[in-house]
Amino acid sequence: MSIQKLEHVGVQVRNIEASKGFYQGILGLELLDEFDHPDGDKQLAFLGLNGQIIVELIEGYNADLPVEGKVHHIAFTVSNIEEERTRIRNLGVTFIDEGINELPNGGKYLFFAGPDGEWIEFFQAPKSQ
Repeated sequence: MSIQKLEHVGVQVRNIEASKGFYQGILGLELLDEFDHPDGDKQLAFLGLNGQIIVELIEGYNADLPVEGKVHHIAFTVSNIEEERTRIRNLGVTFIDEGINELPNGGKYLFFAGPDGEWIEFFQAPKSQ
């Protein structure tokens, strides 16, 4: 298994600008990166400390957020996403989307379900990181 660390927790938000203000102004996190998702429907912002991402804010995924359960996914960094996809496929996991997606910064990810349907992400950092 090639999990290297907890990558981040993805949080669904209604207004990414307001949420960035909160996470920066109240919690003291740094804005480390932000961009539109390649599908064009979502905005992403990555905040953390000392250059390490802790939280991914996601606007546009679900406009009708529940009172509880705004965490969208928990992400783990892996060294080789293709090998990990094969490994977990052989273990019988249920994929949310079996494809490997690539972000504008070169990061790659895939989603699969945990035993209670929770979303888990494997993330491979861009080659330059």
